[in-house]
This record gives sequence, structure tokens and C-alpha cells, in this order.
Amino acid sequence: MSLYHKHRPQSLDEVVGNKNAVEAVRAELNKENPSHSYLFHGPTGCGKTTLARIVANTLGATGRDFQEVDTADFRGIETIREMRRNSMFQPVEGSCRVWLCDEVHKLSNDAMNALLKALEDSPARTYYILCTTDPQKLLSTIKGRCFQCQVAPLNEKQCLKLLRTTAKAEGESLGKQVYEAIFEASQGLPRNALQILDQVIAADPDRRLEIAQRGSGAQGEVIELCQALMQGSPWKKVSRILKGLKEAGEESESVRRAVLGYCSNVLLNGDNNQAAAIMEEFVDNFYDSGFPELVLACYSVVNGE
Repeated sequence: MSLYHKHRPQSLDEVVGNKNAVEAVRAELNKENPSHSYLFHGPTGCGKTTLARIVANTLGATGRDFQEVDTADFRGIETIREMRRNSMFQPVEGSCRVWLCDEVHKLSNDAMNALLKALEDSPARTYYILCTTDPQKLLSTIKGRCFQCQVAPLNEKQCLKLLRTTAKAEGESLGKQVYEAIFEASQGLPRNALQILDQVIAADPDRRLEIAQRGSGAQGEVIELCQALMQGSPWKKVSRILKGLKEAGEESESVRRAVLGYCSNVLLNGDNNQAAAIMEEFVDNFYDSGFPELVLACYSVVNGE
């Protein structure tokens, strides 16, 4: 079992970071009549699904009464109609029924309107939890029906705490440089951090720092992009990295946040005009324009425009 699944928080008390989000969720769940619709949004791997599962468990949905639907794969209106039909039945094992809809922004327009109807007419023992990396694409009426909560990446202190606690639980002790390298490569995203930690622990001790610095998959390419922009690399190199990120399906907003975080760390360690210039190009979100806006921002940095 991967570290990410093995050490997934089972309660709000176990969640590392996102204090405001955790406390807001706790307060909502402690109400006599908590909301029947929840919306968690934030970059991939920040813990949205983990919080959603904790909410479902706290509400009392267990076993077959908790259903996860990946709307990236099942995005049509029939998916929502099936949910609505099944919501009419009484819970089988727990005290309520909960549907978790992941990547909900990828639903078709008809499906989104059907989802809105489901949120408006949900039975007393039925709850819906929506997760998305792109809340801007949701109908405003859907967002208005939900208890909304933004989930953010971990800062360095929080991420290092997570890494050290997990490593200790696995009977491992790594050097400070290794932990810091994992944080940088993971962009502060707990899933990425634990996936990289998994690789580091499995490696020979003399190669652990190298593995941590390299990161994994697209995360390594994101760090390569940050370094290329900081070093003033030619457009040919930067465009090659961008093509790799696009082929890997990396989200432009996640890349933007990673670049901002990387440059922010550089600035905190001293004056750096290049880091400040990059941050100016990446300060606005890419929700509406997507990957083309990422390409334009990088091109502007490279060409000083």
C-alpha cells in the first residue's frame, strides 16, 4: 500500500495544515442541521477528497451508503439521474447516504443542471460532496447551494511535519536536505510529497537526496520549468518543458501556483529581480484561459515583455 493511502487522515484532528478549512468544516458538521451540499476546491493532490471522505464518515455514511463518482469519466446527465434515483432509497448500512463527485467541473451542461436540481431537492438523509480543481467552470447556482471550502497546498513547515511524521511511522529518519528537497519537488501538495517520500524510502540511502531532488513525473518537470525561468533559459528549452507538461495533463493553475511558490521561496532568501518579474506574470489565475495563458506568461518572462 502506498504511503499516501496508508497514512491518509481519518479524522479532522489528523489533517495537517489547512487550519481555516478544517475549522470551518468542523463548525458546519457540529450544527444541528449541517448543509446537505459541500464544495471543496483547490489544486490536484491538496487533500480535497480526503476531507470529503472525513465529512462523509462524520455524517454517518458507511459501506455501500458512500458512493464516489469520477465525473471526469462519467460526465453525462445519466450519471446524475442515477444518483438522484438512488438517493430516494433509505441508507443500507449507515445513517445517511453520501455521493462524492470528483472533478465535478467536467460535467456536461445538462448534467450540471440536473445536479443543481439534485442539490435543491435532496432527501433528508442524502448529502452531496463536490470536489473540483476549477470552480470557475461550475454554475454559480450550484456554488450558491453548497458549503464552500478552499483547500490549499501546505507551507514548508506543515509539509516537513507531514514528511517527518510519516517517515517516523515507517521507521525511517531522513536528513534535513532530503525533506526540503521533497517539499520543493512536491509543490507543497501532500499527495505528491508522500509519493516522492515513498520513492525515497525505497531507494538506497546514498541515492535518497538525488531521488528527492528529481521528484516524480510531472512534478519534476514543473520544478524544471521553475528553474528554467529563473535561469533565463532560451524559449526553445522552456517550450519543450511546457509541451511535456501538456502531454502529461498537468493543470495550468497547479503549475502557476508552483511557480509562484518557488519564486516566493527564492525572494524570501534574498533580493532577486528575476523571481519578482516572474511572479508579476503569474499573479493572476489561469482558470478562464487555461494552458494558453501559461504559455503566454512563460513567453513573456523569457522575452522580458
